Amino acid sequence: MQTLLDSTTLFDGGILTHHFVAAAVVPTISGQEATQLILRWFHFIAGILWVGLLYFFNLVNVPFMKQVDASMKSKIFQNLTLPALNWFRWSALVTVFIGFWYWSQFYVAPDARRQGTSAGATIGLFLLLWIAVWFVLFLVIKKMPSSGIILGVITAVLVYAAGWIFVHYTPAGGDDNHVVAIGVGGGMGIVMLFNVWGIIWPNNKKIIRGTLAGTPPANAATMARQAFLASRTNFFLSVPLLFYMAASSHFSSTVIFGK
Repeated sequence: MQTLLDSTTLFDGGILTHHFVAAAVVPTISGQEATQLILRWFHFIAGILWVGLLYFFNLVNVPFMKQVDASMKSKIFQNLTLPALNWFRWSALVTVFIGFWYWSQFYVAPDARRQGTSAGATIGLFLLLWIAVWFVLFLVIKKMPSSGIILGVITAVLVYAAGWIFVHYTPAGGDDNHVVAIGVGGGMGIVMLFNVWGIIWPNNKKIIRGTLAGTPPANAATMARQAFLASRTNFFLSVPLLFYMAASSHFSSTVIFGK
């Protein structure tokens, strides 16, 4: 922010006083600041849409569909569920893509330069940890779709372990709460994104399209259960995810002091 001043000298009771009057205020915004603002803005909008639809599906749609007559399901699938799932999956992708871009470009990269380490090592550790978490959960959901409690326990253990490893062993940004807090919260976002594109969307797509064509899959019940478990996992993970996203700027002691 640059302020242009106009100086005037006044004579008041034998005392000379010098006054400065603000003539104009000229905002100065760098290209990097503008890019950060735009990215964060779209990240927030897409995230609100994604999490809002996640809560809609879990808190409203799932109980509602249990009460719907079979004759009405095809219309609901075509006019409500399918469009909502399209918004859901694409908003998830945009949210994570922009968030990952922002985090790696404006937090990890500067810290790596400051510390003389590699940004790629931190980003690689982040992706390796959280994709591994998702892969284990994927196997559990696919092989044990009836064990919701077991899935919850495994999810909690894996998420805690991955977060602990990243906070303590990240090559760059270990002293920067933006890097470590988003490295935990954003990691949950990676798991949630893969759940959307790897389980929730493919399973629901097959069920919906088969139902609309009059030939629902023979294993529709199993597929619906798998999609439900993945969605419910995302529902619970969204709470710590949002906490750590906020903690990256407003509650640093939750991560840095816990090391």
